[in-house]
Amino acid sequence: MLDILRQRRSVRKFLDTPVEQEKISQLIEAVLRSPSSRGRNPWEFIVVTEPMLLKQLGAAKEHGSAFLAEAPLAIVVAADPEKCDVWVEDCSIAAIIAQLTSTALGLASCWAQIRLRSHGQGVSADAYVKSLLGLPSSYMVDCIIGIGYPAENKPGHSRDSLHDQQVHFNGFGKKA
Repeated sequence: MLDILRQRRSVRKFLDTPVEQEKISQLIEAVLRSPSSRGRNPWEFIVVTEPMLLKQLGAAKEHGSAFLAEAPLAIVVAADPEKCDVWVEDCSIAAIIAQLTSTALGLASCWAQIRLRSHGQGVSADAYVKSLLGLPSSYMVDCIIGIGYPAENKPGHSRDSLHDQQVHFNGFGKKA
């Protein structure tokens, strides 16, 4: 697992190569195995491979979602907030599981935050995505993960770049 974490980078440029159905199936199994508070599983996953929908998802918010338009695959992570008060956390866990599984499968990914973001002209990114994908109005969209074969090779972050000063032992400000 640590090797996958060392390799993983946010990639926003993808090759024009479809992700194989076998890998999509593995990604689906991975997110469905994600930990969930009290086993409530409030999340819903919308797997998007249709190019026109991907282009429309690329316009989901004012800044930071354009890369989705060129991704061959996206997973929209949404939830029914009535099922669990920690749906945001459960969705976030599932999203990182999707990203780590993508890396393990030789794919690359990037997260696009949707919750609390604007689509523009007084419309939330959440409302835009719900309308586009036919999600019930009571559901909330947390994020969209763009996935594909990388068109850019980014090395993992070096050990020296990690923020060790943000680790404390047995109380804030205490070092080992």
